Amino acid sequence: MPDTSLAHVLTSEGWELLNSLGPYLESESFKLNTDLRKAGHSPEVVAAVLTQAKLRMKARAKFGPFSEHMLFTAPGLEQATRLNVAALHAQRYVEANLEKIADLGCGIGADSLALATLDRQVTAVELDEITAAAATINLMPWPNATVVQGAAEDFDLDGFDGVWLDPARRTTSTSGTTRIFDPEAFSPPLSFVEALAGRGLPVGVKMGPGIPHEALPANCEAQWVSVDGDVTEATLWFNALRRDGVRRAALVIGPNGAAELTSSLDYAPGSEDVAVGPVDAYLYEPDGAVIRAGLVADVARSLGGHLLDEHIAYIGAPELLETPFARAYRVLEVRPYNVKALKAWVKANGIGVLDIKKRGMSVTPEELRKQLLTGSGKGPNKATLVLTRLGEDRVAIVVEPVASGQAA
Repeated sequence: MPDTSLAHVLTSEGWELLNSLGPYLESESFKLNTDLRKAGHSPEVVAAVLTQAKLRMKARAKFGPFSEHMLFTAPGLEQATRLNVAALHAQRYVEANLEKIADLGCGIGADSLALATLDRQVTAVELDEITAAAATINLMPWPNATVVQGAAEDFDLDGFDGVWLDPARRTTSTSGTTRIFDPEAFSPPLSFVEALAGRGLPVGVKMGPGIPHEALPANCEAQWVSVDGDVTEATLWFNALRRDGVRRAALVIGPNGAAELTSSLDYAPGSEDVAVGPVDAYLYEPDGAVIRAGLVADVARSLGGHLLDEHIAYIGAPELLETPFARAYRVLEVRPYNVKALKAWVKANGIGVLDIKKRGMSVTPEELRKQLLTGSGKGPNKATLVLTRLGEDRVAIVVEPVASGQAA
């Protein structure tokens, strides 16, 4: 069933009411709902306006102050590119001297907004009528941006210098949204993207970060992106938008800026030239973008370290070195993984707050934490456990996080 609530917001009454509200507060929403209806606004308009106010508040994480003047659909906001990442997408088109860009499957218009801000001529194409309406509002401040409602596959690209796509990777129903993992089930599918690239068009496409390496087209650059530790996307770049000598890249964006690690080679599991060894003085947990891009071995070498297991993304190293590509922990102790013994250890050390990380073990950290802390009292101390395999052995490594800036 299509979402028509945005239609109520787009009336003069709904638009004025939305923009008259202050910041959305969940604790005050019931009272505000009642007050607005007492003031004579219909239940449909009030519900639509409050929904939009809530979406604007949620969108601040992606769009900052821009969100205060934008319109959203819930699925559109969920899939929308963060504005700082969209700016990096747009910069590629600028550096390639591409002027006229088609944004196929524009959603609420995040990437088109970034392209228009950098003075590109943008045509944003969106199949869904309600989402296209939101994109039209969001792009109104930019006369160099136009929204067209229609299917990406049917849009005539004659005269365009480049193409950006963000295929729909979720299905929407009354119960919410469901992720799609098959690239050929996306809308439009990956084969459509490859066909555009096969025509020589400069193409960029945003994919889910879980796309397997074997599904990557042979003639593209694949760049995995993380923002504040959250892997947000894998972007594929073709033709003039692809960088020479880059096949795989991990772009890590954090509070101290952006850092990138690249490789010119296809990912070949098991072929990395890196040693496997025991737990060392420091344990490093690579960023998710590094793991997805298959660049863990590269980080291990840069740290003078080794993998704890050839199939697990934990790195051991004798020294503490600063790196944007991994989180560092100081190793305090290595214990066998035994729940009864760990529970006794928690109690003996007065641990009341326990952070559990794991790789290579079928353990649910939340359940284990509850199991270890139950009956131990609320101790004053905090601890971090890393659960993993060392060969055939399952171990619990007691570590403490190293604050940024402490490394050499």
